[in-house]
Amino acid sequence: MEITTIGVWLGLLLGGLPLLGLLLWWWNELWYVFSFNARCSLSTSSATKLPPGHMGFPFLGEMLTFLWYFKILRRPDDFINSKRRKYGDGVGMYRTHLFGSPTIIACFPAVNKFIFQSEDTFLLKWPTVDILGPTSLVAVHGKSHARLRSYVSNAINRPDALRRIALQVQPLMAAALQSWAQKGKVKVYDEIKKLTFENIGRLFVSFEPGPQLDNMDKLFKGLVHGVRAYPINFHGTTYHHALQCRKKLDALFWVELEKKRKNQNGVDQTNDLMDGLMQIKDEEGNKLSSQEVIDNIVSLVAAGYESTSLASMWAVFYLAKFPNALQKLRKENMAISKKRKGDFITSEDVSEMKYANKVVEETIRMANIAPFIFRSATKETEYKGYKIPKDWKVILWVRYLHTNSENFEDPLCFNPDRWNKPVRSGTYQVFGGGPRICAGNMLASIQLALFLHHLSIGYKWELLNPNAKMAYLPHPKPIHGVEVTLSKF
Repeated sequence: MEITTIGVWLGLLLGGLPLLGLLLWWWNELWYVFSFNARCSLSTSSATKLPPGHMGFPFLGEMLTFLWYFKILRRPDDFINSKRRKYGDGVGMYRTHLFGSPTIIACFPAVNKFIFQSEDTFLLKWPTVDILGPTSLVAVHGKSHARLRSYVSNAINRPDALRRIALQVQPLMAAALQSWAQKGKVKVYDEIKKLTFENIGRLFVSFEPGPQLDNMDKLFKGLVHGVRAYPINFHGTTYHHALQCRKKLDALFWVELEKKRKNQNGVDQTNDLMDGLMQIKDEEGNKLSSQEVIDNIVSLVAAGYESTSLASMWAVFYLAKFPNALQKLRKENMAISKKRKGDFITSEDVSEMKYANKVVEETIRMANIAPFIFRSATKETEYKGYKIPKDWKVILWVRYLHTNSENFEDPLCFNPDRWNKPVRSGTYQVFGGGPRICAGNMLASIQLALFLHHLSIGYKWELLNPNAKMAYLPHPKPIHGVEVTLSKF
């Protein structure tokens, strides 16, 4: 009798597991879609349906599926391709549940344009805004955003600013490449991060190379890894570590801020980006608070150094794999160097280098440093017969624009000559779009062009592992960070 009872319970358990799995798989669908349909039954709107898709498991949503494609299979574009196969193209929107929230994915040019240009309806919303700071340029809106963006753009994108920056960053670039050649073998990602951080540190906060800057480099590395991590704050998680790094960075920048305040009328004024942020005022004459200055410096340094480092690393990688492109780049840069008679080139020289600028565009397209961009719907909105519910996240999957063969012929092939003709409108969104387009886009591009100039005219290199596996989180890069042997001509 006892054996029979055990068998019954075992049968119920085994028979109930598929039912439980089915219930869990459909729980979010029932929770979010049913509540949406209930609201729609009371609405007079013509659009009464969500975009196609599936909401996944409770709490986790489709994060396991996302990680499967990005981390296990290492085929990130198949995440969207699987949805296109299952649900069709439609208008390029799918419903899902990612990063802890119900979400609409947008992956076609037209819907991306609609969202980018509807700033009041779709607010910029990072999944982990606490890491970058609630008063930073990426988090504020309205007049506060316009004021900060205007200052930052003027400080780093005006012709006179670019001219000054071009002369400031090249000495460190030239010295770094010489040291790489002396080593003979380097991991490009590590070396270029150090170089870029030193230049960004000098431009933004007047920090010189040394132990303090090395410590900050490590803290920013931890911070950046947490920007797109699942926001679970307990010891051992990437998100928790990022928050701890942010606290330590705050402490360091508070010390620097106090030094600058004490020296505002002294002889050691630096006139860097932090100095400028301390001086800007709103319409009523109010300056930024100390926390606002720190939030913006942290977010701008994080964005500037990580993106430029990754783009430079990918340029070294692709030019090694496509020697014909390197030959064209080298020929153009040699001519400019000869014209300059050994002096550093200028921002005006960079603007004249047509092929170099094509290499920059193609590198950034293929690098996909910001594969998706986050927004949050402030109100219920309709788009071509579908509803985007209020308070849902919207993720613009811009990576898919750049790797889709419908937008770029042979998209995974490095081909700077594709830029001989304009690309189709809305298919190149590496810096975002609308009023939130990246404020440092010109700074990133000119730094990459300058680095490629010094690299191409003086050095040759080979990849030690040209077929290295790729990692796609938090940013795409070869897992070994592009190891090369490098020497002078």
